[in-house]
Formats: sequence, structure tokens, C-alpha cells
Amino acid sequence: MMNIGLKKIVLIAFLIGVNTVSFAQNKNVKLPANWFNLDLAENGFFGISADKAYREILKDKQPKQKIIVAVIDGGVDTNHEDLKDVLWTNKKEIPGNGIDDDGNGYIDDIHGWNFIGSKKGNLEFDNLELVRLLRIYTPKYQSTTNLTPLDSGQKEEFRLYKKMVGDFGKKYDDASQTFSVLIKIKKVIDSVAKINKVEIPTLENISNYKADDEEEEQVKKIIFRGSKDDGGFEKFYKNIKDGYKQYDAMLKYNLNPKYDMRAELVGDDYANSKQRDYGNNDVKGPDAQHGTHVSGIIGANRGNSLGIMGVANHVSIMAIRVVPTGDERDKDVANGIRYAVDNGAKVINMSFGKAYKWDKKAVDEAIKYAESKDVLLVHAAGNDAKNNDVEENYPNKYYDSPEAEAYKIANKKPVLADFTPPKPMAGNGMGMRPGMDRTPVVKPVPLDSAKYKLPHATNWIEVGASAYKDDESLKAEFSNYGKYNVDVFAPGFLINSTVPNNQYEELDGTSMASPVVSGLAALILSYYPHLKPAQVREIIIKSVTKVLHKVKNTNDKGQNVRVPFSELCISGGIVNAYNALKLAETYK
Repeated sequence: MMNIGLKKIVLIAFLIGVNTVSFAQNKNVKLPANWFNLDLAENGFFGISADKAYREILKDKQPKQKIIVAVIDGGVDTNHEDLKDVLWTNKKEIPGNGIDDDGNGYIDDIHGWNFIGSKKGNLEFDNLELVRLLRIYTPKYQSTTNLTPLDSGQKEEFRLYKKMVGDFGKKYDDASQTFSVLIKIKKVIDSVAKINKVEIPTLENISNYKADDEEEEQVKKIIFRGSKDDGGFEKFYKNIKDGYKQYDAMLKYNLNPKYDMRAELVGDDYANSKQRDYGNNDVKGPDAQHGTHVSGIIGANRGNSLGIMGVANHVSIMAIRVVPTGDERDKDVANGIRYAVDNGAKVINMSFGKAYKWDKKAVDEAIKYAESKDVLLVHAAGNDAKNNDVEENYPNKYYDSPEAEAYKIANKKPVLADFTPPKPMAGNGMGMRPGMDRTPVVKPVPLDSAKYKLPHATNWIEVGASAYKDDESLKAEFSNYGKYNVDVFAPGFLINSTVPNNQYEELDGTSMASPVVSGLAALILSYYPHLKPAQVREIIIKSVTKVLHKVKNTNDKGQNVRVPFSELCISGGIVNAYNALKLAETYK
């Protein structure tokens, strides 16, 4: 998922020119490293009261079962000091002998499996699903007009194609503009560093730098504003470097229709959804930051006096790599779920998502398989500040059933007009302009709660992200939401956790909130292993700390508003481990 800080930097570039106020949380704050485990009443931070639960509820209890939590992600550093003692290890497999000792179809799967690699190496980059679909549909429909005779199936494909063309244009435009801003910021910082003969300049160096033109003056303002909001120049500078790398990859790989290394680096029969025997055992892969961070939140060793303390204290982390830099593929997600289930996972964390589907049937069947084996799935709601009741977000709990198809036919969404490249706007010297000018205005479709009763999984929890302060800024400004489709919120702002090479870092996102809930689910199951996934879901939802005041949010129209928290999720609150464990005790 996207670097949250970058969205804010680009917003700053625009705000410098128009002098507007944003809803973004202030990062110029020093939080306790473990704030997400703290208690609001005791500590003043809106954590999940896990430490209080350990101290008051669990102090004289012994866990009954070690719970395997599968982390389906982009890779996990299995050598990290705070994770190596809590990893799932396949004891039926002899490491390094090149033999599938346990006969599960995967050779030397010691700590998990990587479905996006082979003997030739690992797939690091991939397209967005949108681009993969356009690669299929463009040859069929690029010359089609609204007057071209089409049958009903072709009309539906053409409708989807037009929507995708518009979405691609907006994404490419946004990425190009963002990258151009990052290039300009990086250029000024590099120039200042060179003049002062240092690797990383200071804000004082930036202040003393004589700008060559008005554009560089604007860049200096962005640097000062960004450094203030991010809690210092070093954090801002890291955001810029990470962002440059991210958007470079976005333009070179994610949004590039000519890029496709799947066949060469994975080598599977991609059209065969039922194929299982592909991949390799390198669960770290080329970029394990995201998955390692997620793993630490769930179960970083609570007893080794190192780093951080995960939510759960009696877990084994199973690493399953299916997410590249780009969009995950449905076939790999389905196989990741099946691998986790077949190898004993009781909770699966999925901190990824995309706006389009390709082989949802394969994912649906895997979710049903997990449901039949009493495995709970926990999924991040997304970081686009969008309403999941309105916007498509995959994977999700709804099955592509006959009922869903009938509903879709009866309730077709309006299609946005074809994308038109925007004209550059003057004003701030950075080529930035408000996103609302890019998108045609479409009258919103009224919500129909009947769609949320369509066939769906009962073993699924959807998670939004919250911040640390119990005030109107409690909802993380980037978090997706949904009165009917997001179940709970959990801490997902400035979360300190494990990253590769024995390091620790603060990251934001629903990607961080989801593992908080996965850790909580594992904690509950470790003491009450008889509970079914639907019961764990019910306990987590019923035991939230209700938020009774209004919070800031950006609505479907892009307006900054204040809304009751009950409008953002089903539970109307933030998950709470103390309350959940007390409630779990009553389930027999």
C-alpha cells in the first residue's frame, strides 16, 4: 500500500499555493514506542489496552494453545532479532535438502512459502491489476464507440473498459505530478548537501541556501512545512527518498503496460487457477519491510527486552509472500490462503488490496475453504480515505454469487466520462492542482443496505485505522471507512514495529491496523481455542471502546466534515483487548 507520508507531501505542495487547511494528523509528536498496546484511561493514548489485559486478566492464566498467524504479504525478515523466536517452523521439513519431506507440495518450506518467485529469482515488481486488465481489453475495445453493435456481455466489458481508461489516466497523471514534485524537492536537497559537503543537510543549511528561482523558493517552503509536520527534517528526508523510489517504480513498472516479468520470474501456468506447485521458499524476498513490520505488530517477542512488544504473546508467525511492489494477483492470494490453512494457521492477516479483480472465483473458493476449516481472515480496509460501501476494494468478504450478479445487473453504477488530460494550472509554481478538477462530477448513488446482505464470508474482519488521540482527529485521515463494510478501527498511525536488519520504524496505514486486530484475535484464541471465527469476530466487534463524539472525515464528495464514528464502521469504535478477553470468558 502507498506510503501515506507521500500523499501528505504532495498535498503540502498544493496547499503552499492555495493556503488551505487539511485534516491530516500532526506527526510532530513523540509517542511511546508501544502506544498501540496502551490504555486510554491509564496512559492517555487510544491504544487497545493489551498491556492492561496482560497485567489484570491474564497474569494468573496460561495460554492453552499456540496460535499460528499467517502473514500474507510482501515478505518477512526471518532473521530479525524480535521475530526469529516467534516464527512458525515446519518441523516435518528438513532444511536445505531440496526434498519435499512432508509431501505438501513445497520443497524446504521451513517458515512459509513464496508464490511470486522460482529457481530463477523473485518477482519484485508487477503492474496494477488495472494495467493487466487494460492489456487484455484494449485490443478488443480501443476502436469501439457507443454506436458499435455489441451483445450484452460485450457491453458490460466495454463499460468496464471505459472506466478503466479513465482510472488509468487519473492514476498516471497523479503519479507523474507527484514524481515531478519529488524530483524538484530531491534536487534542492541534493544541491544543498553538495554545497555544504555533507550527506544529509540540516534545515539551517536549507534556510541559508539561495534559491535559483521562484520554484526553488516554493520547494524550500515545502521542505520546512513537511519537516514540521513529520516531526523533523530527517523523517521528511526519508519520506522523500522512499517516495522517489516508490513513484519511480509506479511509473516504470506498476503503470507500464509493456512491463510483465511474471512468466520469466515465476514461470507458472498463470491461466490455471487450480495450479498450486510453483514458487520458492525465499519468504523474505527483495523487499520485506512491509511484511516484517506487520509481523512485529502481531507477535514481536514480548519477553526478550528487545525492540517492541507485539499484541499476542503465544503465536507463531507463518510468512507467505504473494505481494510484489504493485498489485497482488488473485491466483497467488488464493494459494496463499490455502497454504496457510493446510499448514495450521488459525488467523490470516491480509494487509493489501486493490480496486480491480481478475479471478475472484479462485479467491472466493479459498475463503470458503478457510471458513470450512475455522480460519479467521483479517483484512486492511485501504488508505485512500474512501468509502468502502461505495468504492470497490478487493479482496473482500462478498462472493461472486448468482445473487450478487443479479444485484449488479439491477443496480449498475454510472460510468465516469473518459479521462481528459488536465491543463497545467498556475499559482504555486509546482504544477500542482486540486484533485477535484480532474474528476467529472457524478451524482452519488444512494446507499442500498440490501447489497450488504448478499452471500458473504462469516470469517472475515475488515479494519480501518485510528490515531492516538481521543478527539476529532481520532480517525486516521487516510483510512478508508464504511458503515456497512468496515467492522472495526484499530491503531494504525505512527506504529513502531520491526523492519529488516534488526531495525524498527514508525509506519502508518490500515496495513498496520489490520495486524493489531490479527494479534488480538490470536490472543483471544490462545486462551479460548474452542471459539469459532464468527465468534471471535463477534467478540472483537462487541467489545470495542465506543467513540461517542464526532470525528473528522473526508466524505464521498471530497468535503471535510465531522461525523459520528458509528457512520464509519459497523462497531462504532476501536478494538479493545481488555474488553474482548472479558467477553470471551463468557462464551462457552
